[in-house]
Amino acid sequence: MKLSTHEDIAAPIHEVFAVISDFENLERAVLRRGAEVARTDTLSAPGAGMCWSATFDFQGKAREVTTEITDYCPPESVTLRISASGLSGMSVVELVALSADQTRMAVAVDVTAQSMTGRVLMQTLRLARGKIAERFESGIARFARELESGRFREGSR
Repeated sequence: MKLSTHEDIAAPIHEVFAVISDFENLERAVLRRGAEVARTDTLSAPGAGMCWSATFDFQGKAREVTTEITDYCPPESVTLRISASGLSGMSVVELVALSADQTRMAVAVDVTAQSMTGRVLMQTLRLARGKIAERFESGIARFARELESGRFREGSR
């Protein structure tokens, strides 16, 4: 299943990249949503090889997700490999400077089943594809508007 969207953000590319690569802040956001998350690598600086393990409830079951950064190209892109409950996938966030103060952020997620459990879960996701796509797009749009409003700047956290 593939999902993709893009948003134009009224902020310079380096500011947008700083927010999407603020992994400590993103970890706290995941924790606030009720998941447990732990960093599993020993890297001292952001880059390829950073890994996380997270556990959350989905459809009444505890699910575990592992995420690894496979490509880290400041300030243009971050690529993640994701594995969870018989599913695997890739997520790519690409940034393009449209002008000095305007950035286009394109986000794509591609998930495939790797086991029978994954196929059953994937079928459930396909049945709800419209709602999932709508939530995905509105979430990215909300993130973009919050970034524009300065919510993620130092001192506004």
